[in-house]
Amino acid sequence: MATAPHIAGSPSRMHDGTGIRDHYFTVPLDHQVPDGEQLIVYAREFFTDDGGGNKPWLLYLQGGPGGKGSRPARVSGWMAEALKHYRVLMLDQRGTGLSTPVNRHTLTARGTPTNQARYLTHFRAPDIVADAEVIRRALGADPWVTLGQSFGGFCTLTYLSFAPEGLAGSMITGGIPPLAGPADQVYQATYRNMRARNREYFRRFPKDLEILTNIYSRVRGDDVVLPDGSPLTVGRVQALGMYLGGNTRIDALHYVLEEAFIAGTDTLSDTLLTAVYQQVSRATNPLYLILHEAIYAQPGAQPTAWAAQRVLADFPDFNPKKADTPLLTGEMCFDWYTDLDPALQPVARATQLIADWTQWGPLYDLDQLAANQVPVAALVYTDDVYVDRDLSLAAAEQVTNLQVWESDQWHHDGIGEAGAEIFARLHQMIQRD
Repeated sequence: MATAPHIAGSPSRMHDGTGIRDHYFTVPLDHQVPDGEQLIVYAREFFTDDGGGNKPWLLYLQGGPGGKGSRPARVSGWMAEALKHYRVLMLDQRGTGLSTPVNRHTLTARGTPTNQARYLTHFRAPDIVADAEVIRRALGADPWVTLGQSFGGFCTLTYLSFAPEGLAGSMITGGIPPLAGPADQVYQATYRNMRARNREYFRRFPKDLEILTNIYSRVRGDDVVLPDGSPLTVGRVQALGMYLGGNTRIDALHYVLEEAFIAGTDTLSDTLLTAVYQQVSRATNPLYLILHEAIYAQPGAQPTAWAAQRVLADFPDFNPKKADTPLLTGEMCFDWYTDLDPALQPVARATQLIADWTQWGPLYDLDQLAANQVPVAALVYTDDVYVDRDLSLAAAEQVTNLQVWESDQWHHDGIGEAGAEIFARLHQMIQRD
């Protein structure tokens, strides 16, 4: 693999004194065609004054798909703990942040929906991992340690499959995916987990169920729009279930619902409309919707074909056409997203082509994972509504040298709630004697 051209900026300081440095790398769009079209991948380095510039590297692999690297206003939590041992490289995965972007403007500039879809097939975990190896070599770094959150954990298992020589150790939080099988199994589990989480929420805040019923009744009047002018539907209200994926965010949902109506009226408040908009708009991260099911697509499998929407038939209590007060959904994706979201409408046909795509390459090498020698520590959340505990544990059993720490103390966002504690324990778990 060729070393990428690398431009490093001058170091500067955050307000809290943490050193930061910009890095820009040129990588192939298709790593099988190194002399073909090129992309820019951006990463931000964080370091401390206590020899931070000479410490080994830790690469953070962000959740997603379509999530850019974190932009902390001050360093705390897991990163503060990590900086005791490492320089941290915060990656804007290809297509996100300051890397060559994927959005309605850049995609439509590529011409036909077929051209757009072919381009989009190069933005999955194997491509992100190949970028990371180009970057590591460009930095002159030894094998590094990685921390993968959610989708970043998926990328970690891809890394262990195809480039284990680049890894000294890996930590995963809420991010062990099924290594085989269709996307349908993921959404069967997600609906079951979300049903339980809905019940927990409405036991805590029973009045909010009445409020939600009233919201649905008002929305079914078919004349409510979100801040971008797009229509508010029952399905889009259900996306507020994204709040249920976290520990404290469950309380944040209560604050939204208690202000859902302008006092004394049946008019939905800007508080509610803005909250829904923030959950359903893909203006800033279209890859999340476009590739969300493709991150499970394997060679020879049937198309993902809007798996969450197909599986909905087995869960009528989530179906807005069958339930008066359908349960909140969250991380499921439906084909009507591209009909309603102005940021997705121009790429609707390309998105459908991705849903129908069958020519996917492998995400994992099961033989390599079974022979893995890289120390891996993974935190599995017992009650994770997005990355199912049972599917995660079954996959973990297929990876040699992977230690599981299971906890019911946190939900999917545990790394944001207790990052220092979690990082310290996982880090200890990957230390070789």
